[in-house]
Amino acid sequence: MKTFILLTKLSGKSALLTEIGAKLSDRPRSNRAWLDDIKKQCPEIQFKTHLALMGYWDSMHIYEAPDEECAARVSIVTRAHGATQVETWLAIPYEKIARMAEEIEIPKTGDEK
Repeated sequence: MKTFILLTKLSGKSALLTEIGAKLSDRPRSNRAWLDDIKKQCPEIQFKTHLALMGYWDSMHIYEAPDEECAARVSIVTRAHGATQVETWLAIPYEKIARMAEEIEIPKTGDEK
């Protein structure tokens, strides 16, 4: 399984405060519907955590999926549930990157002594 990070934005910059408030008050029910739909459309997904963010993005969801196609389905379902923006990142464990770096042969440039 691969680890993915899904970032979501619920309202655009031009959203009125009342519009944002209405979306937030309906959040528990719509979150449950979104999660149920993800489980139905992508049963192999394993969520690790769901976080609310204070910044440009409104939420972050960290999950495992077998491949990028499955991760794309999660993004499509998320958009269908009202997210105005979504962004998905592939996350690679640091230890794996460190092992890869040790295995890569880097040519010497002549500057090393």
